[in-house]
Amino acid sequence: MRERLLILFVIMLASAFFGEMKVNPLGGSFRFSLGIAAFFFGLLWFQAVPVLLTGFLTGTFILGFRVCLDVLIDYRTWGESFFVHLPSAFFYFSFSLLIYFIRARKYLEFPLLVGLIGASVDFLSNIVELQVRQIFSDTPLLTWESASMLLFFGALRSFFVVGLYNSFSIRQVRAVGAVRQQELERLRMINTELYEEAFYLRKSMTQLEEITRESYQLYTRLRESEHEESPTALTIAEHVHEVKKDSQRMLAGLSNLMNQEGLSPKLPIAELCGLVIRANQKYAEMLDKEIEFTWNCQVKLSTSQIYALLSVLNNLVANAVEAINKNGHVELLVALEHRNLVFHVLDSGPGIPRDEREWVFQPGYTTKYDAQGNSSTGIGLTHARGIVQSLQGSLRILHDREGMTHFEVEIPTDQLLRREVVS
Repeated sequence: MRERLLILFVIMLASAFFGEMKVNPLGGSFRFSLGIAAFFFGLLWFQAVPVLLTGFLTGTFILGFRVCLDVLIDYRTWGESFFVHLPSAFFYFSFSLLIYFIRARKYLEFPLLVGLIGASVDFLSNIVELQVRQIFSDTPLLTWESASMLLFFGALRSFFVVGLYNSFSIRQVRAVGAVRQQELERLRMINTELYEEAFYLRKSMTQLEEITRESYQLYTRLRESEHEESPTALTIAEHVHEVKKDSQRMLAGLSNLMNQEGLSPKLPIAELCGLVIRANQKYAEMLDKEIEFTWNCQVKLSTSQIYALLSVLNNLVANAVEAINKNGHVELLVALEHRNLVFHVLDSGPGIPRDEREWVFQPGYTTKYDAQGNSSTGIGLTHARGIVQSLQGSLRILHDREGMTHFEVEIPTDQLLRREVVS
C-alpha cells in the first residue's frame, strides 16, 4: 500500500513539474506540455496503480499546484486562477477515463497500436479541455487548423512515451536475461559437480556389484564344504548388497537434481567453452592472479555431454590457473579433426618435467602445494581422464609448445552427440 501511494505521488509530482514545460499555440491559457507525457508513461510503466484514481488525483493535484503557483507569483487571484486551470483537470480526468475503458494496458506488446491509442486519447482529451474552457472563458472555437495541431502534438507526445516505455522495457528485459544467464551458468556448474559425484558413484556401484557376486560365490563354496564361516560370507554379501541399493538411491537423487528445468539438453561447444573461460576468470580473480585468457572455437556443433565436457575442461583450465604463480596466460583452442573434436589447453605455468609426465594421470600426483606446504589430492587429472575414456576419447600431455604446458583432449563427435546418461 505504501509503495502504491509513493508511485501515485511520483506520477502526480512529475506530471505537475513537466506540465510547466509548455507552449501556448492557441493563445490564452490553453497549453501543450510534457505533463501528459509523464502521466501517460506513469500509467503504462506502473501498472499496479489504478488508472481512474490516478487520473482523478493527478488532475486535482495539478489544478491545486497551478493555482498555488499563480498566487505565489501574484499572477492571478485564487478565484481567477481556479477557473483558468480547472479545464486542465478535466483533460486528465477524460484522459484516464478513456485509457481505462479502452484497456490500453492490454496492448503493451503492440507498440504501434498503443501509440495510436495514446494519440487518439490525447486528441479527444484536448477537445474536452477546449470545450470546458469555452464555458469559462472566451477561448476561440476549434478550427481544422487547430484540430490538426492538436492531433499532431497528441501523436508526438504519445509515440514519444511509447518509445521511451519500450526503451526502458528492452533494458529491463536485457537485465533480466543477464541475471537468468548467470543463474543458468551457476546451475550448470552445480550440475557439473553432481555429474562428477555421479560418475564416481556409478564406478563404485559396478565394483559393489562385483563384490556382491564374489561374496555370494564364496558363501556357496563354504556352504558346500560345510565350513562354519559360510553364514559370515552370506552376511557380508547381504551387507554389500544393501550398500549397493543405497548407492542406487543416491544416484537416482543426483539424477533428479541434475535434470533441472530451464537447462537445455544440448549446448553449443562454443558456448560451453565460454562458460569454462568465464568461470575460471572469476577463479583467477579470487586467487588474486592476473591471467590473460584466450579461446578460439569455430566449431558449429552442439553436445548433449554438457556436464562431462564441463568437468574435464574445468579441471584442465583450473589446473592451469593454479599452476601459474602470479601472472600468465591460458589458452583454450577447439578444432574439428576428421571425426574427432580436439580441445587444446595451454598455460604459461612452470610446466611438468619430462620424466614425470608418465605419472601425471596417476592418483596422488601433484605439483601444487598450499601456503603451509600441503599438497593437493592429485586426483583431478585422473578423474578427467576417466571421463574422457568413458566417451571413448583420449587425454594426454604433449610436448611444451613455445614454453607452454600443453594438454590435448580428443573425443569422437558421435560420443558428444549421444544422450547424456545421469543414472
